[in-house]
Amino acid sequence: MEIILKEDVANLGYKNDIVTVKSGYGRNYLIPTGKAVIASPAAKKMLAEDLKQRAHKLEKIKKDAEAVAASLAGVALTISTKVSATGSIYGSVGNIQIAEELEKLGHKIDRKIIAIKDAVKEVGQYKAVVKLHKEVSVEIPFEVVAEAE
Repeated sequence: MEIILKEDVANLGYKNDIVTVKSGYGRNYLIPTGKAVIASPAAKKMLAEDLKQRAHKLEKIKKDAEAVAASLAGVALTISTKVSATGSIYGSVGNIQIAEELEKLGHKIDRKIIAIKDAVKEVGQYKAVVKLHKEVSVEIPFEVVAEAE
Protein backbone atom coordinates (compact mmCIF):
# COMPACT_ATOMS: atom_id res chain seq x y z
CA MET A 1 0.00 0.00 0.00
CA GLU A 2 1.18 3.53 -0.73
CA ILE A 3 1.26 6.03 2.10
CA ILE A 4 2.40 9.61 2.64
CA LEU A 5 4.59 10.07 5.72
CA LYS A 6 3.59 12.88 8.07
CA GLU A 7 6.86 12.71 10.02
CA ASP A 8 10.30 11.12 9.70
CA VAL A 9 10.24 7.37 10.31
CA ALA A 10 13.57 5.59 10.84
CA ASN A 11 14.53 3.13 8.10
CA LEU A 12 11.45 4.07 6.06
CA GLY A 13 11.54 7.68 4.91
CA TYR A 14 11.23 11.34 5.67
CA LYS A 15 8.27 13.66 6.12
CA ASN A 16 6.15 14.10 2.95
CA ASP A 17 7.73 11.08 1.21
CA ILE A 18 5.43 8.69 -0.62
CA VAL A 19 6.49 5.15 0.28
CA THR A 20 5.16 1.64 -0.25
CA VAL A 21 4.70 -0.50 2.87
CA LYS A 22 2.94 -3.73 3.71
CA SER A 23 -0.75 -3.25 4.49
CA GLY A 24 -0.50 -4.43 8.10
CA TYR A 25 2.35 -2.05 8.94
CA GLY A 26 0.47 0.85 7.39
CA ARG A 27 -3.00 0.16 8.77
CA ASN A 28 -1.99 -1.12 12.22
CA TYR A 29 0.91 1.18 13.09
CA LEU A 30 1.67 4.13 10.82
CA ILE A 31 -1.85 5.44 10.20
CA PRO A 32 -3.27 5.00 13.76
CA THR A 33 -0.22 6.69 15.33
CA GLY A 34 -0.52 9.64 12.95
CA LYS A 35 2.80 9.01 11.25
CA ALA A 36 1.21 8.54 7.82
CA VAL A 37 -1.94 8.83 5.70
CA ILE A 38 -3.12 6.74 2.77
CA ALA A 39 -1.77 8.10 -0.53
CA SER A 40 -5.07 8.62 -2.36
CA PRO A 41 -5.06 10.73 -5.55
CA ALA A 42 -6.55 13.65 -3.59
CA ALA A 43 -3.91 13.35 -0.87
CA LYS A 44 -1.13 13.25 -3.49
CA LYS A 45 -2.54 16.39 -5.13
CA MET A 46 -2.67 18.19 -1.77
CA LEU A 47 0.90 17.08 -1.02
CA ALA A 48 2.16 18.44 -4.36
CA GLU A 49 0.47 21.81 -3.77
CA ASP A 50 1.73 21.95 -0.19
CA LEU A 51 5.32 21.17 -1.26
CA LYS A 52 5.16 23.82 -3.96
CA GLN A 53 4.05 26.44 -1.43
CA ARG A 54 6.63 25.41 1.16
CA ALA A 55 9.64 25.10 -1.17
CA HIS A 56 11.31 28.24 0.18
CA LYS A 57 10.67 27.19 3.79
CA LEU A 58 12.24 23.81 3.12
CA GLU A 59 15.29 25.54 1.64
CA LYS A 60 15.64 27.60 4.83
CA ILE A 61 15.35 24.46 6.98
CA LYS A 62 18.07 22.80 4.91
CA LYS A 63 20.35 25.86 5.26
CA ASP A 64 19.80 25.84 9.03
CA ALA A 65 20.71 22.13 9.11
CA GLU A 66 23.87 22.86 7.10
CA ALA A 67 24.81 25.61 9.56
CA VAL A 68 24.41 23.20 12.49
CA ALA A 69 26.44 20.61 10.55
CA ALA A 70 29.22 23.14 10.06
CA SER A 71 29.29 23.90 13.79
CA LEU A 72 29.48 20.16 14.57
CA ALA A 73 32.18 19.47 11.98
CA GLY A 74 35.20 19.68 14.29
CA VAL A 75 33.59 18.20 17.39
CA ALA A 76 35.16 15.14 19.01
CA LEU A 77 33.67 13.77 22.21
CA THR A 78 35.14 11.91 25.15
CA ILE A 79 32.67 9.96 27.23
CA SER A 80 33.83 8.59 30.58
CA THR A 81 31.96 5.67 32.06
CA LYS A 82 32.39 2.95 34.66
CA VAL A 83 34.45 0.06 33.37
CA SER A 84 35.14 -3.44 34.69
CA ALA A 85 38.63 -4.87 35.11
CA THR A 86 38.38 -6.53 31.69
CA GLY A 87 37.63 -3.25 29.90
CA SER A 88 33.93 -3.87 29.43
CA ILE A 89 31.46 -1.09 30.15
CA TYR A 90 28.75 -1.55 32.75
CA GLY A 91 25.72 -1.13 30.51
CA SER A 92 26.42 0.64 27.22
CA VAL A 93 26.93 4.08 25.72
CA GLY A 94 24.04 5.25 23.57
CA ASN A 95 22.63 8.28 21.85
CA ILE A 96 21.44 9.75 25.17
CA GLN A 97 25.00 10.05 26.49
CA ILE A 98 26.18 11.54 23.20
CA ALA A 99 23.36 14.12 23.26
CA GLU A 100 24.29 15.04 26.85
CA GLU A 101 27.96 15.51 25.92
CA LEU A 102 27.00 17.65 22.91
CA GLU A 103 24.77 19.77 25.16
CA LYS A 104 27.72 20.34 27.52
CA LEU A 105 29.58 21.77 24.51
CA GLY A 106 26.66 24.05 23.69
CA HIS A 107 25.03 22.04 20.88
CA LYS A 108 21.35 21.25 21.57
CA ILE A 109 20.79 18.08 19.49
CA ASP A 110 17.74 15.82 19.87
CA ARG A 111 18.83 12.30 20.83
CA LYS A 112 16.38 10.80 18.32
CA ILE A 113 18.42 11.99 15.34
CA ILE A 114 21.68 10.49 16.65
CA ALA A 115 22.48 7.03 15.32
CA ILE A 116 25.24 4.66 16.44
CA LYS A 117 25.90 1.71 14.15
CA ASP A 118 26.80 -0.92 16.76
CA ALA A 119 26.28 -1.19 20.52
CA VAL A 120 29.12 0.48 22.42
CA LYS A 121 30.05 -1.94 25.19
CA GLU A 122 33.84 -1.54 25.39
CA VAL A 123 36.40 1.22 25.79
CA GLY A 124 37.59 2.58 22.44
CA GLN A 125 37.00 4.87 19.46
CA TYR A 126 33.57 4.99 17.79
CA LYS A 127 31.54 7.14 15.42
CA ALA A 128 27.99 8.44 15.67
CA VAL A 129 25.95 9.95 12.84
CA VAL A 130 23.69 12.95 13.44
CA LYS A 131 20.97 13.11 10.76
CA LEU A 132 19.99 16.79 10.74
CA HIS A 133 18.04 16.72 7.46
CA LYS A 134 17.38 14.08 4.85
CA GLU A 135 20.29 15.49 2.81
CA VAL A 136 22.50 16.69 5.69
CA SER A 137 24.22 14.42 8.20
CA VAL A 138 27.37 14.75 10.30
CA GLU A 139 29.69 12.04 11.57
CA ILE A 140 30.92 12.68 15.10
CA PRO A 141 33.85 10.68 16.44
CA PHE A 142 33.74 9.84 20.13
CA GLU A 143 35.98 7.98 22.51
CA VAL A 144 34.81 5.95 25.47
CA VAL A 145 37.26 6.03 28.36
CA ALA A 146 37.36 4.59 31.88
CA GLU A 147 35.96 6.86 34.55
CA ALA A 148 38.55 8.09 37.07
CA GLU A 149 38.03 6.40 40.42
